[in-house]
Amino acid sequence: MKPLPPYAQLLQLAAEPDPTGGAPLFLLPPHHGVVGRPGFLHGGAIAGLCEYAAFASLRAALGESRTVMKPITVTIDYLRGGKLEPTRARAEIIRLGRRIANVEVRAWQDDEDKPIALARLNFKLDRAEA
Repeated sequence: MKPLPPYAQLLQLAAEPDPTGGAPLFLLPPHHGVVGRPGFLHGGAIAGLCEYAAFASLRAALGESRTVMKPITVTIDYLRGGKLEPTRARAEIIRLGRRIANVEVRAWQDDEDKPIALARLNFKLDRAEA
């Protein structure tokens, strides 16, 4: 397994197997480096979790290709305060075209049906010529 990028290491992100066999889950554990206001996660840490889940899921879908993924837009909707407790995210690739990919991410804590944040990311794909 490749080492995590520096920001993912700072956030202490980890991949988890999905018990339902779906898309991989990513875990943001609670620690002092992700605290915003007392008792709550910093919005940037939540956004970082969502962005990493999107990149990792898209990389997995692209396989071994040498495609460069460049974010075009990143939109995060914060729905409720994220408490300082384990937070998970799952990305769903909505569209994977030749030049553009659209990914949606859901971040939650206790109940996946009650997300604390939703993210939409659009990527420009620069595919390496073989």
